[in-house]
Amino acid sequence: MKILILLTLLLFSSLYANKVLYLSYDKVPQRVIKGEVFPVTIKTISTVKDFKAINYRFSNKVGLKVLNDVPYREKKGKYFLETFNFIATRNSSRLPDIIASLEADREYQNTTLLGKDLNVIALNPKQDFANVIADSFELLEYKTTSYDNKHNIVIFTAQAQNSNLDDITFKNVFKQGVESITSNNVIDPKVTYFVVIKKELEKFSFSYFNIGSNKFSNIIIPIIVDDDSVTTQTDLKPRDHSKVDLKINIAAGITILILFFAIWRKKFVYLILVLFPLSYIGYLSIPPKDVCIKQGSNIYLLPVNNGTIFETTPNEYTLPKEGSTQEYTKVKLQNEKIGWVKNEDLCTP
Repeated sequence: MKILILLTLLLFSSLYANKVLYLSYDKVPQRVIKGEVFPVTIKTISTVKDFKAINYRFSNKVGLKVLNDVPYREKKGKYFLETFNFIATRNSSRLPDIIASLEADREYQNTTLLGKDLNVIALNPKQDFANVIADSFELLEYKTTSYDNKHNIVIFTAQAQNSNLDDITFKNVFKQGVESITSNNVIDPKVTYFVVIKKELEKFSFSYFNIGSNKFSNIIIPIIVDDDSVTTQTDLKPRDHSKVDLKINIAAGITILILFFAIWRKKFVYLILVLFPLSYIGYLSIPPKDVCIKQGSNIYLLPVNNGTIFETTPNEYTLPKEGSTQEYTKVKLQNEKIGWVKNEDLCTP
């Protein structure tokens, strides 16, 4: 019996001797909002000086989304301050058990820091809530252009502080989507987003929850349909061919007036002026250049990387070319909508 007790003590003594990592909580929020990005900082100390890395893994988390399983590290005296970011996805949430292991020349015992229950509250948002909770949310640039006969498209770029912009969404819009996002950065993420809204709207407004002021804040985008480029998404509106006939008729009228004036005054030198309206008529009469698009090509809403695909060509198409950028060509589809196709998807001449 004594031998068994001695062996047990030796076993526990050996295990304890192999424990070289010690973990404790440094900063845990007293309250979190459902959907909020919040940090948790732990203090880690190693009794082994020479090691390659400290690795962490989580277990037994409840109602949480982990944003970084590799911590942001700060050295403070003997301690490493390790910060992890989470999002509470449920009203009942629990921090995970954090299991730390030392990567060194020999194997050591893992250390576990048990998780804690969180005090999570849920918002009661307004109808225009964009599902964004942040320290701040700022519009950097925006543009409105015509989408079709009934809708305009609003494209905006915004930057937030301490937020998860992956979940941004709007109600009561015809179509919406992310064009680009820096979702790997929760400190100051940036998003380029589009919404397709009714033409009669004079403004597009929404709200987000401002953590600092502890209230909903409003964002308003005035709807000004403009041909000029005011964002990085350039040349979104196609050339308007609906008034070409009117312009040709006006130029033809000017031509007739010049001819009549030259004959009446018998100043045939004025006939040189006729060349200007005739040249303009010739320019307007040039049909748009057509481009051939390969079967199975993606048609994008905007000429950006990882842009929204709203159609894929089932066959080889020949469509009117409306413009181009370095990597994309703008085309008018058979349903009169405007899209962008990658130059690599054009048929080889």
